[in-house]
Amino acid sequence: MSNSAFIHDTADVKSLSIGDGTRVWQYVVVLPGAKIGSDVNLCSHCLVENDVVIGDRVTVKSGVYLWDGIHIADDVFIGPNVTFTNDKFPRSKMYPDTFAQTRIEKGASIGGGAVLLPGITIGTGAMVGAGAVVTKSVPPYAIVMGSPARVAGFVGDGADPATVSSSTRSDLPADPETSSRVGVGVGDVTLHRFKRFSDARGDLSVGEFLQDVPFQPKRYFLVFNVPEEKKRGEHAHLRCHQFLICVKGSCTAVVDDSISRKEISLDSPEIGLYLPPMTWGTQYKYSRDAVLLVFTSDYYDASDYIGEYAEFVKIARNQENV
Repeated sequence: MSNSAFIHDTADVKSLSIGDGTRVWQYVVVLPGAKIGSDVNLCSHCLVENDVVIGDRVTVKSGVYLWDGIHIADDVFIGPNVTFTNDKFPRSKMYPDTFAQTRIEKGASIGGGAVLLPGITIGTGAMVGAGAVVTKSVPPYAIVMGSPARVAGFVGDGADPATVSSSTRSDLPADPETSSRVGVGVGDVTLHRFKRFSDARGDLSVGEFLQDVPFQPKRYFLVFNVPEEKKRGEHAHLRCHQFLICVKGSCTAVVDDSISRKEISLDSPEIGLYLPPMTWGTQYKYSRDAVLLVFTSDYYDASDYIGEYAEFVKIARNQENV
C-alpha cells in the first residue's frame, strides 16, 4: 500500500494494492485481492470485493458495492447508490464457478441510482443516466437512460461535452438544381445535397458517381425494418468507402474519427453522407418507415471491418504518427 494513501480510521482495508493519493473514507470495506489505482476517491459506506480492479483517478460515491468481476478503467465516475450485479441467476448459498465480468471503460460516467446487469461493458466516455437500468453493453460515448436503458444521444467533445453537435441540410447551399457538399468537421466526412427537380408529375433527385458520390461503387445494401430502439453500424473500415442515403423516412448517423464526433440527420433522398475509410459510424433513431441505402467502394470483406472502438482508436492514432 502506498504511504501517501489516506485510509479513514473507520475503514476496513485489507488490500495492499492501493495507489498514491487514493482516499478511502468512512466505513469502506476493501477485501485483500482488490487492486485500486492512484488518486481514487472511495466515499463512505462502499464495499470492494477481491476480484475488483479500479484504475486511476476514479470517483466512487457513497453506497456503491463493487462485487467480484467488476473492472473499472481510469477517470470513471460512479454516482451514489449505483447497483452492480455479477450473477444473472442468483440463488442463496449457490455460487457460480466464475462471476460475470462487468467492465467500465475509460472516462465513462454512471449516474446515481443506476442498475447494471452482469456481464456488460460501459464503453469509453459513455454516460449512464441517473436511475437507468442497463441490461446490455453501452457503446462508446453513448448517452443512455430509462428502463431498460436506451441510447438517447452521444457525448460530444471540446468545450461542450454534454451532447454531440450536429450537421444538417441547412449547412448546404439551397439551390435545388445544383449539387453541393460540405465538410462536417470530422476527418474527411462530407454531407452532400443532390440535384432535385419537381413538377406536377412528382420529384426527382439525381446523383452522379465520381462527381456527387466520390467513388465508383461495387456493392450496395439496404437497411430497413429497424426497431426504433436499435442501433446499426458501430464499426469502421480499413479501406472501404461508404455513402449513405436515407431514401425513405429518417435516421441519424454519428461519425467519429477518434478525435471528433458529429451527429447528422438523414431525412431526405436528396441528402447523402460520405464516410471515408477509418471513420467510426453508428446509425440510430430510425423512423418506422426508414430505408437506408448504402453504396460501398468494395465487395464485402470481413477482414476490412474494425468492430472494437478501442482497436479503432489505436489504429487511427498509429496512422497519425506514421
